[in-house]
Amino acid sequence: MYLLPEPKKVEQKQGVYEITWDSVIVIDGKMQEDGTVYASVLQEGIRNSIGMECAVIKGIRHSNCMFLTVSQELSPQEYRMQIGEDGIVISGGDGAAVLYGVQTLCQVIAQCGGLLECMEIEDAPDIKHRGYFLDETRGRVLTLPYLKKVVDRLSRYKINQFQLYVEHTYLFRNLTEMWRDETPLTAEEIMELDGYCRKRHIELIPALASFGHLYTLLSTRSCGELCERSDSWKRPFSFEDRMCHHTINPTDERALPLVKGMIAEYGALFTSGKFNICADETFDLGCEKSKETAEKIGSGKLYINYVKELCEFLVECGKQPMFFGDIICREPELISLLPKETLCLTWGYEPEQTEDECRAMAQAGTVQYLCPGVSGWNQWMNRLEDSYLNITKMCGYGRKYHAEGILNTDWGDFGHVNHPEFSVPGMIYGAAFSWNHSETGFEKINRQISLLEYGDTTEKIAGLMAEMAKQSLFGWWGADIYYEKHALGRGKESDRALLQAMLEDAAANADKAEKELRELVREVKRIAVSLDARSKELTALLELAGEAMRIWNEVGAMMLRKEKDTGKQEGRQETGEKEAAFCLAGRLERWFMAYKKQWRSIGREGDLHHIAEIVFWYADCLRGK
Repeated sequence: MYLLPEPKKVEQKQGVYEITWDSVIVIDGKMQEDGTVYASVLQEGIRNSIGMECAVIKGIRHSNCMFLTVSQELSPQEYRMQIGEDGIVISGGDGAAVLYGVQTLCQVIAQCGGLLECMEIEDAPDIKHRGYFLDETRGRVLTLPYLKKVVDRLSRYKINQFQLYVEHTYLFRNLTEMWRDETPLTAEEIMELDGYCRKRHIELIPALASFGHLYTLLSTRSCGELCERSDSWKRPFSFEDRMCHHTINPTDERALPLVKGMIAEYGALFTSGKFNICADETFDLGCEKSKETAEKIGSGKLYINYVKELCEFLVECGKQPMFFGDIICREPELISLLPKETLCLTWGYEPEQTEDECRAMAQAGTVQYLCPGVSGWNQWMNRLEDSYLNITKMCGYGRKYHAEGILNTDWGDFGHVNHPEFSVPGMIYGAAFSWNHSETGFEKINRQISLLEYGDTTEKIAGLMAEMAKQSLFGWWGADIYYEKHALGRGKESDRALLQAMLEDAAANADKAEKELRELVREVKRIAVSLDARSKELTALLELAGEAMRIWNEVGAMMLRKEKDTGKQEGRQETGEKEAAFCLAGRLERWFMAYKKQWRSIGREGDLHHIAEIVFWYADCLRGK
């Protein structure tokens, strides 16, 4: 039997418990917690797995019931599940623990049906805080129903924190110029999501760009002068520019009041006692407007002074500050200047991520979360093997250096083109390895995820997703960088070698990747009948992602051929090659029409129009425009 996260202790017993027509879910009448959500999760799990309907009542335990109770003998988040022939008892140290026991029982029922082998499970997490960070600003702005679906999945795997990251996609009352051409979240939506999370013992934490990554705010006429670089806000949009520039000038006296106002307005919507100011990747700090101050006191001190002001403001407001530690890692001793309540989010996303930053921050006495990632940014499909390697390493470092939490990140760099469903295996890796230090191999956990998350009795679907991602040669990052170089006249020298390698890889291996992708997608279709009914939509998502990778691999190969043939006159272009280019342009446009439909089914417009600009530029190039 598979259980994710893997429990600490499972002891098999003699006998079987049978769920019958009169089996009842009983919420302990003495339980202070509102157990109706826990009971409804179990009720739905039974209904989805075996089609039976179990009533929910409140009172005392009796024979043949499933009894939910809080026990003072157990610690917070610790639960015990006892399946006996005469009934089931789930007891937890608090309401969250009872819910965790219920989620485990649902996984047992999903595999055993209505006849459950008797057993006893004792379980508790290794790491107290297990979070998921979702970029809800750079690319996709997911709808409230889909965000609730994300929350349900987080609850299923015992994740207890959820961070919702925005830069410009909240409807700030006095910043209409920032969001007027966007599709922002409203206060009502966030407050409803906060209540939904709270009932499932998930802390919804606000995350707001406050220093770097303020592209849209600093591109307005109202606030553009606050940008560190002069007139950078007047340049046309580009994904690369949005990622690498638009840091606020901390020496401008208008900066802190503006950002503090945003923090106060956004933070008021959340019941959480925490607030993540992010403050990461301040690439332009000290480059121009604050250069004199940076030279005088040092860029590290300039950085920490600004962050200190925001952290102290949050403490005054009764909130615990959080921020990403990529800048302070260079001078970890500066952490002593921040309020003692501050949490540092130490991140690293490489498959072979070292422990250097984690160790340095721990030695400086930092209270930290470690932050791995689901490796989906800039990709049509998440690089699951990279994600697995990164997450297992970072969770291991978390235990070694006694981190307060693990925050698994799902960023949306360059438009969040990957479908959010492709992040699910990575999210589960984070849940599994932050809960239990016992590492499960990559292939094994993918089989477990295939069965438990997707109901795939062949246990193949997650492994197929991992293999598909490897076939992307000219990926979205390369497509954007090539576009910006040729259409916008931009690009960093450091990107050129990598871009050229991607183009040459596409030219050399597109045909091979085409065959691999077609066979992988066919295998997805073969096993589609084995998927749970609620997971069958994954077949269509994977087919369209496979088509995206095939098309863009061919586009990369053709762009390289066009560059090599620049000396040819239009009239001398080979007829077959011209027809192939026109055909590819048509495929690209038909694919994008289907892609837009999928995008809009779970989210608002967001950055879809920026993605469209790039797609149509390539279609025009293929036709010789």
